[in-house]
Amino acid sequence: MIHLEHVNLVVRKEDIPAMLKFYQTVFPHWHIRDQGVSDWYGKSRTWLHFGDDYQYLALSDNGEGENRDLTGHQVGLAHFAYVTNNLDAVITRLTDAGFEIAKDGAPHPHRKNIYFIDPAGFEVEFVEYMSDIVSERNSTI
Repeated sequence: MIHLEHVNLVVRKEDIPAMLKFYQTVFPHWHIRDQGVSDWYGKSRTWLHFGDDYQYLALSDNGEGENRDLTGHQVGLAHFAYVTNNLDAVITRLTDAGFEIAKDGAPHPHRKNIYFIDPAGFEVEFVEYMSDIVSERNSTI
């Protein structure tokens, strides 16, 4: 079996506490698995792994530049997505914590989804499926 274990996001130094707040709000059952300082091609970076026993986000600071324009067509990460069994609860936790919905997902009879922009500018989709039939979940209707 192959599954995604982690995503490594490089952010600006000041973004790590805000990123941690965002993802702690989304995943209240996750914790900091490990953290430290290391050298990345001659540049010191503070890093932390936030997740559970099976998957996590790796956050590293000292990133340079800006994230890609999500309304543009530049090469790069467009978004990543998490499946939840209670989208309304995720939305409530995030909006109660002061995070704004970036955009609604398209209406669909077998799924509902929403997009947020995390503090480092990465677009994160949250999706809840209303069908166990894969062809229905993934249809473009």
